[in-house]
Amino acid sequence: QVRLVESGGGLVQPGGSLRLSCAASGIILDYYAIVWFRQAPGKEREGVSCFSSDGTYYADAVKGRVAISRDNAKNTAYLQMISLKPEDTAVYYCAAESAFCSSKWYLRGRYGYWGQGTQVTVSS
Repeated sequence: QVRLVESGGGLVQPGGSLRLSCAASGIILDYYAIVWFRQAPGKEREGVSCFSSDGTYYADAVKGRVAISRDNAKNTAYLQMISLKPEDTAVYYCAAESAFCSSKWYLRGRYGYWGQGTQVTVSS
């Protein structure tokens, strides 16, 4: 059984930082594209970043403020976020697919495995 479990969300002030984790079981992340999506209230779920053997990809809205990484020994992916803004407030989800990210990494229909999400709130 495949499970993706996100953690690390919380309340942070504007300009602050957070590191989200996505712990995987039932799959070996080294062979998967791992992607982070987010969904703000009343908005569509949008891609944030993707990591696979073919490289890393970032949405324009977060480029320069976010870094995605993977620890194969822990079978865990991370999303380090800095300089957080109120508009980054959302539920953040990790997802995985047995493929490369490729240029269409942001299409959520590609991903068969999803975590339950972790809330990130950026507010003073």
